[in-house]
Amino acid sequence: MTFETDIFSIFDKKWALLTAGNKESFNTMTVSWGGMGTIWGKPVATVYVRTSRYTHEFMDREEYFTLSFYPEEYRKTLGVLGSKSGRDIDKMNGSGLTAKELSNSMTFEEAEITIVCRKMFMQRLEPSNISDSDAAKFYAGDAAHDMYIGEVVDIIRK
Repeated sequence: MTFETDIFSIFDKKWALLTAGNKESFNTMTVSWGGMGTIWGKPVATVYVRTSRYTHEFMDREEYFTLSFYPEEYRKTLGVLGSKSGRDIDKMNGSGLTAKELSNSMTFEEAEITIVCRKMFMQRLEPSNISDSDAAKFYAGDAAHDMYIGEVVDIIRK
């Protein structure tokens, strides 16, 4: 299993959809924070989800999640999926994306790459532990993030 990319820009510049759940009930959200590497001898992806986000409920409940990356033509769609809540509206209706069931999670037909992860670890990022004043500004009056580390168990390429 190999994956070659510009590790410092794939989340920040390209964005991804973080999806958790199954065919009957799933949610997705756009993420621009994340990372990939190794820990405990395993390839991993790390994502951060605010506790206030609807996707957070799915991340806590499910054993697997996916990260999917898209061609530039889907940038506007990813912007919408990152700004609307699945609690309030059916985000997938009219998104132009086609949900695709995997054996243990969900992705979308239009994804160039889907990284399937098995959740290994979760921890709250406590704002009081942030020593960088620029980073601390992200939490002024807003919910904290939980960090999820998932073992990369599959990489699906279109």
